[in-house]
Amino acid sequence: MFEITEKTIDPNELVAKVDSARAGAISTFIGVTRNFTGDFHVDYLFYEAYHEMAIKMMKRIGEQTLEKFPIEKIAISHRIGRVNIGEASVVIAVSASHRAEAIEACHYAIDTLKELVPIWKKEFMVDGDQKWIANDPKWN
Repeated sequence: MFEITEKTIDPNELVAKVDSARAGAISTFIGVTRNFTGDFHVDYLFYEAYHEMAIKMMKRIGEQTLEKFPIEKIAISHRIGRVNIGEASVVIAVSASHRAEAIEACHYAIDTLKELVPIWKKEFMVDGDQKWIANDPKWN
């Protein structure tokens, strides 16, 4: 499952999608909205995406992750629209026979997603300021 959604993401749904009798581990990454960026207080985030290309790239990341790591399944969901403090903006679930592979694959998938997928984040600050944040795995 690879999706872009305006709805709240339920991590348990992604875990269910990757569940497998062959899996001894399911690793998840849940990216949530925090209330600060540097010295700025964030009120909420707003995401936009080039939907068709984002899904295509997420599927490609899934294929690459399956080729690169000995995993069973992978699922990725990313929100668009307004995402409030504490809400999930992205969830990745990976199943594998062993925990190390599941964790490494999850790490690879989120870093690659942040680098390549055409999803843009705008931060709305408590003081009324707004700023777009570029995709960069080390800052997002």
